[in-house]
Order: sequence, then C-alpha cells, then structure tokens
Amino acid sequence: MSRPVLLIAGGSRGIGAATARLAGARGYDVAVNYKSNAAAADKVVAAVKVAGGKAVAIQGDMGREDEIERVFKEAEKLGPLTHLVHSSGITGKSSRLDAVTTETVRDVLDINTFGALLFLRAAVRRMSTKNGGKGGSIVLLSSMAAELGGTGEYTWYGAAKGAVNTMALGVAREVAKEGIRINAIAPGAIDTEIHEPGRIARVLPNLPMGRVGTAEEVAEAILFLLSDAASYITGAVLKVSGGR
Repeated sequence: MSRPVLLIAGGSRGIGAATARLAGARGYDVAVNYKSNAAAADKVVAAVKVAGGKAVAIQGDMGREDEIERVFKEAEKLGPLTHLVHSSGITGKSSRLDAVTTETVRDVLDINTFGALLFLRAAVRRMSTKNGGKGGSIVLLSSMAAELGGTGEYTWYGAAKGAVNTMALGVAREVAKEGIRINAIAPGAIDTEIHEPGRIARVLPNLPMGRVGTAEEVAEAILFLLSDAASYITGAVLKVSGGR
C-alpha cells in the first residue's frame, strides 16, 4: 500500500521538525520545506528515512507566491499530496507596537498570513474534489498570541495568527463538501528556538501547568488532526497551551 504524502512548510525546525519526525514514524512520506537551514532539513529527512519513509528537503520562501508553487510541485514528486502542515512562522524582534519597524510587520504578515493564504490556495487547487483532486487534511499553525494579543511583545504576530484562525474556519467551510478538512493548532509557550533569550523564564510563572510544552507534544496534536481519527473535525482551532 502507498503511504500518505505530507508536505510541511517550515519543517526543518521546532514544531515542524517534530511533526515531520513523528509523521515518518506513523507511516507518512514527508516533504520538508525550509528557507535557509539546509543542514537542519537534511537531519529531519534522515530521521524520516530511518523510520522507514521516503523524504525530501525542499528549499523555498513561504512568503513568496512563486516559491510556494515550486515547493508544491517538488513535493508532488513523492506522490499526490494527501496531508499538509503550514508551520512557517516568524515573530520579529519583540517590542511595543509603537517601536516596531514597518519592515518587521511586513515580514511577519508575509510569512504568517499572506503566505498561509497562498499555501491554502495552492492546496485547494490540487486537493479539492471540485478541482479533480482526492481531498485531504490540512493543519495550520496558529498561536495563543491570537487570543492573548501578544501585548507588549508581538501584537503584530498575534494579529497575523488571528488571521490564520479566521482562514482556517472560512476556507474549511468553503471546501467541507470537497473532501478537505482544515484545522489550526494554537500552541502556547513551547520550548523552541522561536523565543528570544530569556522569554521562557519570564512567562513561566504565568503557565497553569508550571512548565512549557514540547514540540513533540504539539506534533501529537497535529498528527491527530491530520488523521482519520479526526474525520468529523474541520474549521477548529485546538489549543495546545497547558491551560493558558
């Protein structure tokens, strides 16, 4: 039997990398997209192969339309895409809104919002039964910042991820009868490199469980939403935040 094919945008680090490794162990072939860290992507690819899957690393900027299309085409060399995860994301340097640069705001919106929309568009064009596809499952990475606001740190990032929640619901309803499920994951404080030095220690007292989460814990939730076990779940935003 052929294995399902999963494309992960931003799969070389953090939550994306943990998802790729877990997916390989759960029976997926995996296309690992990365922007600049080829060595990290190659390590993830090697882990998927050790688990028995096929895998390929694909360089591409997920904030650019032409590169998103190229990444999809290269990923399809593994076979028809059945599952997708959009994990590309940046926060920019933390500050109040009145201190942030326009360049930072544009970069964050290009990757987290504009890029995610174009990623979804490319997916629907390929996967929708209305367009001749066979359906599939998509998970977008949102953030608890969408609900908490990112106050004093990343309000632009919170706004960008709020848009991700909206597109997950809106597009999920558009394609619900076309074989595609779309959901989002909203991680809380997770121990990954996205945080600036010292931030984890600063937010730790505010966490109900008294600890940060791991990328592997988020990956488990992502694999659940991708799977047939979540067959009646679409348009949802699942919090993986330790109660925050």
